[in-house]
Amino acid sequence: TTAGTAAPVVAAANASGSSIVAIAMQYVGAPYVWGASGPSAFDCSGFVQYVYAQMGISLPHQSGDILNSGTVISASEARPGDILWWPGHVGIYAGNGQVLHSTPGPGVSITNIWGSPTYLRVG
Repeated sequence: TTAGTAAPVVAAANASGSSIVAIAMQYVGAPYVWGASGPSAFDCSGFVQYVYAQMGISLPHQSGDILNSGTVISASEARPGDILWWPGHVGIYAGNGQVLHSTPGPGVSITNIWGSPTYLRVG
């Protein structure tokens, strides 16, 4: 039936989002280095690019180009593993109002979402 085939697709999407967050969490504390794309150091877009590559999803290493690689969704539609984009910055939605991202100073960290990011779904 249609319902029988839809459930595994939803479960797979949720599992992949959880996997993206789990992969991203492994790099908390890695230093921020401008232009770096991992695995020992990252800039913001290099971090998102690297984590998504572990799931077989190719993204560009530039936040503006990442914006053009996904489908814009509403904040209420966001699931862990989706991408958050601000002008000049990008991170991975961790759920519960938090984002995993790489910034000068702390490097890869999990912080509360600020401002009004654009929410993206990729893949």
